[in-house]
Amino acid sequence: MNIIIGLIIIAIGAFCQSSCYVPINKVKQWSWESYWLVQGVFAWLLLPFLGALLAVPSGESLWGLFAQAPSFNLWMTLLFGCLWGVGGLTFGLSMRYLGVALGQSLALGTCAALGTIMGPVLLNAFFPELNALGSLTTAVIAGVAITLVGIAIIGVAGGMKAKALTDEEKKAAVKDFNFPMGIAIALLSGFMSGCFNVGLEFGKDINFGDLTDPMFRTLPATLLVTVGGFVTNLAYCFYQNQKNHTWTDYGKRQVWANNLVFCLLAGALWYSQFFGLSLGKGFLGSSPTLLTLSFCILMALNVVFSNVWGILLHEWRGCSRNTIVVLLVGIVVLVVSSFVPQFIG
Repeated sequence: MNIIIGLIIIAIGAFCQSSCYVPINKVKQWSWESYWLVQGVFAWLLLPFLGALLAVPSGESLWGLFAQAPSFNLWMTLLFGCLWGVGGLTFGLSMRYLGVALGQSLALGTCAALGTIMGPVLLNAFFPELNALGSLTTAVIAGVAITLVGIAIIGVAGGMKAKALTDEEKKAAVKDFNFPMGIAIALLSGFMSGCFNVGLEFGKDINFGDLTDPMFRTLPATLLVTVGGFVTNLAYCFYQNQKNHTWTDYGKRQVWANNLVFCLLAGALWYSQFFGLSLGKGFLGSSPTLLTLSFCILMALNVVFSNVWGILLHEWRGCSRNTIVVLLVGIVVLVVSSFVPQFIG
């Protein structure tokens, strides 16, 4: 029963994340770099900080925890957070050129596979005595493989869509649709975004051990990763503000109230995925396989729900019935990938 509860919590977080771009459509008179940075303040700084406080028992402090943590683990967690930040930047571009459904599918699918595999591999390279590779069991590899199959099927649906629609129809569904450029950016985004889970692996012991509720133990590491990502995004967004002369966005007082509300909502929905991941993992302790695959499961479910949003936002309008069938098969495979490893393991 605990496993079902854990998976449901992760699924709720995935649904929230896949919905986070909906509020951004309500942001007014701000350029991409301006609203991206402001929502990032909520998504990558404020909310992760509040979440990390849940892992701090009475009489202790978050700063004290970071001060006593092994410096190597601390800095590696921050470093991979900075690398993940590159993935976050290109993630937004992938949806600009491919749409919410296809952009998230390819980027998150790559992220799911590489994030699951790279964490134990790199951890084993630095700390072989931990035998981190032991977590990559047959069941885990099978789960990753099934996820990749599901992503590949959705990619085929995307290719069918690109071939079948006229340029006018593509632009009607996704304003800046560009399949070749979108594919390249989505794959880069997925590779770099996988660094998030690597950061979590390096920081998984940065907590108060038994004094911290198992549901909250990864939240301090989550904060470190998102802080690293925020640094990368801050530098890029300020560069774009300077290049595009959009500093004046921040001075448009008449839209601040509206934009802050929707940026806060977008940031809260985005952070919900990793808050839900932490809570969900607290219920998966009896299944080492699902515990290792939890990040992959989260990304796979993100893809499922992003395609649901893609359908609701008419991004697949005008596609043939065969294309929609292929898309739905890919979604079903991704859902199955969340459960099959448990039976293999």
